[in-house]
Amino acid sequence: MRIRGAGRIARAAAEALMIAAEGYSGGSVEEFRAYMEEVARLLLETRPTAVSLPNAVNYVMNRLRGSRPGSVEEAKRIVVEAAREFIEYSLQAVRRIGEIGARLVRTGDVILTHCNSSAVESILKTAWRQGKRFQVYATETRPRFQGYITARHLAEEGIPVTLIPDAAALYVVERLATKVIVGADTVAANGAVINKIGTSQIALAAKMRGIPFIVATETYKFSPYTVTGQPVEIEERSPREVLEQPPPGVEIRNPAFDATPPDYVDMIVTERGIIPPKSAALVLWEMFRRRPLDSGQGIAMEESEPTA
Repeated sequence: MRIRGAGRIARAAAEALMIAAEGYSGGSVEEFRAYMEEVARLLLETRPTAVSLPNAVNYVMNRLRGSRPGSVEEAKRIVVEAAREFIEYSLQAVRRIGEIGARLVRTGDVILTHCNSSAVESILKTAWRQGKRFQVYATETRPRFQGYITARHLAEEGIPVTLIPDAAALYVVERLATKVIVGADTVAANGAVINKIGTSQIALAAKMRGIPFIVATETYKFSPYTVTGQPVEIEERSPREVLEQPPPGVEIRNPAFDATPPDYVDMIVTERGIIPPKSAALVLWEMFRRRPLDSGQGIAMEESEPTA
């Protein structure tokens, strides 16, 4: 696993489709379609939890599926253009989330974050560049230590950051933090947030302590599959990530994600504005109704005002 973060994975999937299309040298349009469908299938099998990947793949592939190219070159161009559109949209979304979410950050804040999220980094970096001064605590996020990436990126920006063991998150919430900001791999229609394992425990602690628990995520991570009640599959990774050689008779499980109930989430910061978790279904409905990427409407949408 070399690419980390659901947004980066989505952009990488779109780029992979673009590279596959550009490198194709077969015969007919139908052969090209079959080839691209196989590439898409292989990509979809790589990450069961993060909905950003299938949403990215389906965005690009649906453009091809809904077209009638007269030649292989035209079909390749359709895929390449769709992939570039998605990548650009994704990057703009992260930037916009930074602008919107920075309004929630105050000078003097002590912010806890978990794992690594380009959307969260965008918020913190934008707020810092605006002259707000605050401190960040980042969990190391075992067993893959994605928190190291967050800590390094924030330190490079000049933001004071302290790396802590995952088990110290409750200590920080109870004694130091003024708010928690995390990313998301998937947002369900009911507002539940699927993110790196340990997120739900931090959210529960924040709720008990009465401090804001904020999720930052792009709307293409909202899962249309959950509208009909389909559960989000929680990916289980290799036990060897936890311990290379466990003692005899010891079984190891390594679930990579957990689900945070919407009641534990105060707000979700998206490129379209700040919403309560209960509005996730409305976001999905709006996405289906307006199809902003296909129509070229970009990220424009009326924004809600921050409430904390």
